[in-house]
Amino acid sequence: MLQSISIQNYALITKLDIEFSDGFSVITGETGSGKSILLGALSLVLGQRAEVNVLKDKEQKCIIESSFSIERYQLEKFFADNELDYEKETLLRREILPNGKSRAFVNDSPVSVKILKELGLRLIDVHSQNQNLVIGSFEYQVGIVDTYAGNSEILKKYQEYFDKFQKLKQELRKQEELAAKEKADLDYFQFQLEQLLDAKLVAGEQIEMEAELGTLTHAEEIKSGLVKAYENLSEGEFPIVTQLKEARNAVAQIKNVFPDAESFFERLESAYIELNDLAQELDRSNESVELDPSRIEFLNQKLDAVYSLQQKHHVNSVEELIQIREELIQKVDKIVSGDDFIEDLKMQLKAQEELVIKSAKKLTDSRVKVIPAIEKTIVSQLVQLGIPNANFKISTQIKEDFQYLGCDYLSFLFSANKNGQLEEVQRVASGGELSRLMLSIKYLISSSTALPSIVFDEIDTGVSGEIAAKMGTMMNKMAENIQVISITHLPQIAGKGKNHYKVYKADDELETYSNIVLLDQQSRIEELAKMLSGADLTQAALDNAKVLLSN
Repeated sequence: MLQSISIQNYALITKLDIEFSDGFSVITGETGSGKSILLGALSLVLGQRAEVNVLKDKEQKCIIESSFSIERYQLEKFFADNELDYEKETLLRREILPNGKSRAFVNDSPVSVKILKELGLRLIDVHSQNQNLVIGSFEYQVGIVDTYAGNSEILKKYQEYFDKFQKLKQELRKQEELAAKEKADLDYFQFQLEQLLDAKLVAGEQIEMEAELGTLTHAEEIKSGLVKAYENLSEGEFPIVTQLKEARNAVAQIKNVFPDAESFFERLESAYIELNDLAQELDRSNESVELDPSRIEFLNQKLDAVYSLQQKHHVNSVEELIQIREELIQKVDKIVSGDDFIEDLKMQLKAQEELVIKSAKKLTDSRVKVIPAIEKTIVSQLVQLGIPNANFKISTQIKEDFQYLGCDYLSFLFSANKNGQLEEVQRVASGGELSRLMLSIKYLISSSTALPSIVFDEIDTGVSGEIAAKMGTMMNKMAENIQVISITHLPQIAGKGKNHYKVYKADDELETYSNIVLLDQQSRIEELAKMLSGADLTQAALDNAKVLLSN
């Protein structure tokens, strides 16, 4: 329930504090006095778009605060989901800064305007004059039926199933498109993979092959050098190994007479052994080096294949080619096995579709069940509101495809004339008929909605006299379930309120400003009398005002 609203530096308001109570309250005032300003301030604190031109003093910020009593409206989960402190008396605040930026707060915690708006929708329904036009909206019509039927949990469950169904459809479409594209690339991937597999690549082999090819290519030169080195050591006219052996033997003969000869002998022995061993290795190496043209051709072909693959894939090593080969194997395997994944998605989609169908049917059945009661109640209210031949029906059709609100297509049909042709309400209802129809709808759902408050902004447009009085009675009846605030120009409605506020415009030495005041009994009689007869109060008007209040 709206308890209060505080307005600073907004439009024609410097500072204004208003307190509200439960039940039915009315707000009156002359055209241009500031009733729309009050409604605009309330809309801002409920999360509507802010404009910097609303600032009265362009150098100061605008602050609008409203207090709500929310203890009876099960909003704890909303506060928990949005990490907000839950308070039975909750304060909403909106600040508009001179630079055009705005800030929003719930119980002094900063929030986004989106969260402020979501909370506002749970706290109060502001019915402005142009909202009569939304009665033709499919979403609005379905919302009315669901509210009356108490379908919030059924609809929530359906929408959970529907959202998952849509995501699965999107995922399946994405995977099918991806599979089609990948299948178009499959031949190319397989061709690349076959080339890499045919190359029989082994890590480290490129360096080994390049070294072996270098040896084979220079085999004659290598053998010639090895033979010459061997001959110098072990053969020829004066072989080095033979001369070392003779020198060693000569020193051996003087070891007994020359002390240093032992050291010379050991060194010569070591050199002889080393060079003799080297000569044998040179000979063996010469034997191992072969002139093999076929091996040279094989290595050239193998390396040419490696070089070609490296150039094609823009890499510099066999190891990188092996990595590309493994990636291609995974790609080909994924494409080949993609059909299995798609089939699994199709099975999930079918199972989810069954849940959606079952949930949609439950939603449809609940709606169809309450439609006769809605039609009967609306017609009854319209008759009381001065449309004796009113006829109101809700047509239903089942759509072939699912939508976010189910698979039903609902349409409100209306006729104000006896035996008149039923047509879509927005096509045939006049302004006064729309006002009465909207009030009847709000009255219908007032006991079903969890909203604490509703504000009517001149819902009485196009009616007067006895009908206005009946509309006032209806709003007063609604106030047994929710707080009702009505902005009105009609004394017949104003007289029904439990509390009566007057908005007025005044001047001081510096400026014009708007203000609002809660009227006492005598002031209320005078205000109603002015609404009946104009600025010049007459005794008859005062008497009529007293009658309105007594009724």
